[in-house]
Amino acid sequence: MKNFIYCVGILIFSLSCQETTKKKLTPTTLTVAEKIAKAHGYDHWKHVIEVNFTFAGKRQWQWQPKTNNVTLITEQDTISYNRNTLDSTVIKFDRAFINDKFWLFIPFQLVWDKGTSISDPEKVKSPIKGIDSHKITLTYGSQGGYTPGDAYDIYYDENFIITEWAFRKGNKPTAGLINTFENYHDYNGLKLASSHKKSSGDWDLQLTNISIKFQ
Repeated sequence: MKNFIYCVGILIFSLSCQETTKKKLTPTTLTVAEKIAKAHGYDHWKHVIEVNFTFAGKRQWQWQPKTNNVTLITEQDTISYNRNTLDSTVIKFDRAFINDKFWLFIPFQLVWDKGTSISDPEKVKSPIKGIDSHKITLTYGSQGGYTPGDAYDIYYDENFIITEWAFRKGNKPTAGLINTFENYHDYNGLKLASSHKKSSGDWDLQLTNISIKFQ
């Protein structure tokens, strides 16, 4: 399970983390993806200078998005690097960062990531709670990145807040992981979920020690 959790998010292109901080989302031109991002506070992202969070109680991250400096702190070591100058010595750490960041910032990844396709929205029942929801599917291209070709079914409510997702490795018909988005907190306008539960058992992937610094 640990390896699976690690792999879920690393579909993201290694260079897809080029945040478009200057992009403004104008209401008259918003796509569904942009509406979701905006609902989660994307308009405030341009002021963020540092993000800190701990993934599943194991990996503590410090990220400065404007410079792309990243620091990983574990029980064994502290690793610092810059995403603009990746080399073979830090790739495995960057894979973990991309994975972990994706769980926290999926609402923004919808507009950040390049080489993706997003389906038209449809009305469905959410897979875990069975509530009336909207769904789009985010699919990554087959070329480049760490694990290309993966897909996410994103479920969201009438306010464009994400409530659940389903991960389908390699765009397979059957999801390998389905979980909720819960325990939202507001960080000076950024609305981020910190708890992700499955439909049964006590599985709850948590993002803790979240702090975000603004300029």
